[in-house]
Amino acid sequence: MILSDRDLLARLERGDLVVDPLDDPETQIQPASIDLRLGSRFLEFRRTNIPCIHPDSEREVDEYVTETVVDGDGEFILHPGDFVLGTTKERVEIPPDLVANVEGRSSLGRLAVVVHATAGFIDPGFRGKITLELSNLGTAPVSLKPDTRISQLVFTELSSPAERPYGAERGSKYQDQDGPQASRIQDDPEFER
Repeated sequence: MILSDRDLLARLERGDLVVDPLDDPETQIQPASIDLRLGSRFLEFRRTNIPCIHPDSEREVDEYVTETVVDGDGEFILHPGDFVLGTTKERVEIPPDLVANVEGRSSLGRLAVVVHATAGFIDPGFRGKITLELSNLGTAPVSLKPDTRISQLVFTELSSPAERPYGAERGSKYQDQDGPQASRIQDDPEFER
């Protein structure tokens, strides 16, 4: 069951669902989702001389990205074909009986901006800012300004609370992230040597 605006407000007031800061509930709480705003930090992928990135190499992943911070009234220009990692301004805490899906806003989609490639699912128990996988599928650069509503979270109630939610017990790699995070796939068990 997807939570309605009424359900979202009740869960936020109860405090088991957290979206912080939620500066403009009238605008951000939609009929069946909560709009999240764009943060000011971005990870850009550099063109490098390496033939490919090996997912099991932390050094290669770290060398491949640089961080850009947009201050004040600045903007981040997302060029056609670009892929960058952004972040939400809001920190979220998902209770064990809910999952969330990150969706793009249709107004930005109509400008050919997408907010996730594959990582649109937020597990029960997740805490932190959400990393956005931003791409420009269009033919013109698009200006992205921090604090702009960039995505929306849709919450679905589980049939029962997760027995082992996302977090320390599971060794979850992105718990409590505070900004865009590059891939930590090298920490997956299949890459252990």
